Amino acid sequence: MKTTISVIKADIGSIGGHLRPSRRLLDAVRLELASGGRELLLDHHISTTGDDVAILMTHAHGVGDTRVHELAWRAFLKGAAAARSQGLYAAGQDLLKDSFSGNVRGMGPAVCEMDVLEREGEPFLVFAADKTDPGAYNLPLYLAFADPMHSSGLLLSAELGKGFRFTVMDVAHSSGDRVVELDTPGDLHELAVLLRDPERFVVESVRSRATGELAAVVSTTRLHNIAGKYTGKDDPVMIVRTQKQFPATGEILSPFAIGHHVAGGMRGSHQLPLMPIQQGGEVSWFDGPPIVSCAAYCLHEGRLTEPVDAFAQPFWDEVRQRVAKKALDMRRQGFFGAAMLPMDELEYTGVKERLTRLDGRFRVRNVRPVVATGV
Repeated sequence: MKTTISVIKADIGSIGGHLRPSRRLLDAVRLELASGGRELLLDHHISTTGDDVAILMTHAHGVGDTRVHELAWRAFLKGAAAARSQGLYAAGQDLLKDSFSGNVRGMGPAVCEMDVLEREGEPFLVFAADKTDPGAYNLPLYLAFADPMHSSGLLLSAELGKGFRFTVMDVAHSSGDRVVELDTPGDLHELAVLLRDPERFVVESVRSRATGELAAVVSTTRLHNIAGKYTGKDDPVMIVRTQKQFPATGEILSPFAIGHHVAGGMRGSHQLPLMPIQQGGEVSWFDGPPIVSCAAYCLHEGRLTEPVDAFAQPFWDEVRQRVAKKALDMRRQGFFGAAMLPMDELEYTGVKERLTRLDGRFRVRNVRPVVATGV
C-alpha cells in the first residue's frame, strides 16, 4: 500500500515565554484535526517538543496535498486563537501569512513529507527539534547514512554498502531551491565540505542507492527568508525510515549521543549542544539548550501504532547529563568567539547597530605611504 506521511510543526503560543503550549491550545488543535480529518486522513497524532506543536498525519493523497496542508493550517489557527484567549506568549508566531495559499511551505510551519510503498513491517522515526535550525540534522544524517563508525550496516549489509544519495539544499539561495545530489561513499568528502556549514547547506533528503527509495526527509525552511526578519528559530522536523534496506533504528539514534553543537539557544544567536529529550519535554535554561525529540512508529495500511519515545530509555539520561555539562562550559565563555554565531547569522540586530555607531568613532593613525608595486 502506498501511503503519504506528513509532519507539519509550528510554534503557535507558549506558557511562560518559550516553554510549552497550554492544554487549551492543544485541545483546540486536536478538535480541528478530529473533525476536519475524519474523511481526509487515515490516521494522525499530535505531539509537542518545547513550545512547538507537531502534527503527524498519514493519508493517501500524496506529498503537498492542498486539503491536508489546509487542515493543518486551520488547526494551527484554532490553536493560535486559543493561545490569544489565554494571553500566551508569541501566539501564532510561526504563522507568517494572513491567508492559506494552497500549501503551508513558505508560510512559516516546518514541513516534511514522504510517499512510502509500505513494507511488510514499516518502522519509521519522527524527529522534532526546538530552538535550532534545519542544519542541526546534518551531522546525525552524515554519521547514520555514511559513516560505518556509527552505522555498522554499511559494512555488514551488502544493500546498505551500496551507499546513499544525499540531496543538499543551499538555504541561503532564497529565490528558488538550489540543490545538489551527492552519492556516498564516492562523494563523501564533497558532502563533508558542504555539511560543515549547517547555516547554509542543509540535507533535504536521503535515498537508498540500492533501491531508489526515500530514507529520510528534512524540513529546510528558514523563517528569516520568509519574514525578512527574526521570528524565532526554524525548529526543524525529520522523518527517517529504518531497518532492512535502511540503517537500523539504533544506528539512526547513535549520533544523537554526541550532543553536537548547533545554532540556537537564547535569542537564536548562540552555539549550544543539541540535547535529546523525552516526548513533551520543554526548554528552560538560557532558552534551551536546543532540544530534539524522537517518536518511533510502525505503519500498517496507513494506520499508526502508538508512539514509542526513543529517547526515554535510561541510557539517554547519561547523555543529557553530559550535554548539560557541555552547555554550561560553552556558556562560561559568554559572548566571546565561538560561543555566539557569526555576525551574518545573529538573529538580532543590536550588535550590527552598535558596530555602525562605533564606525564613526574610529580614527586612523600612523598613516603609511602607499608603495607602488607595478613595473
